Amino acid sequence: MCIFCEIIAGKVPVHKVYEDSIVLAFLDIAQVTKGHTLVIPKEHSLHMLTCEDDIMLEVMRVAKRVGQNILEMTDAKGLNVLSNVHEIAGQTVPHFHVHLIPRYDENDAINIEFKESQPQNLKALAELLYLDCLY
Repeated sequence: MCIFCEIIAGKVPVHKVYEDSIVLAFLDIAQVTKGHTLVIPKEHSLHMLTCEDDIMLEVMRVAKRVGQNILEMTDAKGLNVLSNVHEIAGQTVPHFHVHLIPRYDENDAINIEFKESQPQNLKALAELLYLDCLY
């Protein structure tokens, strides 16, 4: 059983900030910044790309409201919303979850940096990735 499933089952205590029949939100035990919260579906799914659409939408709906509350109730000036897919992207728990990471200033404990990669053939890449229809 994954650690998040154990949390949902009540076997591991957490500091809950929201719960309903589909979604649970709780403070991350490893607070990157004050108020760092995880929002997870109660139904096990490896990551957002394997999660059922209706459940993923509920997770994101809750993440939106919890994120708004974090900004209203703390002195955070911004919020990173992050979900990693696979270990190479930083996923450490194989259960879909969304990180809500409050940002207080440029010197807080998180650094997300985008660097330009090698030049890409954007036309060819767009043609490769283009979806005619979602379903």
